[in-house]
Amino acid sequence: MLKRIGIGILILLIFLLMLWFTNSNPGDVALDLAFGTVQPSISLAFSVTFVIGWAFGLLCTSMFIFRLVNERRRLRRALRNSQSEVSSLRNLPLADAD
Repeated sequence: MLKRIGIGILILLIFLLMLWFTNSNPGDVALDLAFGTVQPSISLAFSVTFVIGWAFGLLCTSMFIFRLVNERRRLRRALRNSQSEVSSLRNLPLADAD
């Protein structure tokens, strides 16, 4: 419950900072791209840049998590093989029991 309240307060704080930033910077900025020039507002340019950076970070993190999941799967398979080998070796009769 406390975690949800904290997340809600954080989202509200980010929203208020966004509103403050938008009101403080009402001008436009010229962006010269390879295929043309656009003139969005400063707040829109920052917001789009933030979203693109967030998406890139999410992509990099998901690739890292995918590698970890694959390694975990491989290690579990190796553990199962090792456990079955130990179990089969324990079930063998002792040759030096005499």
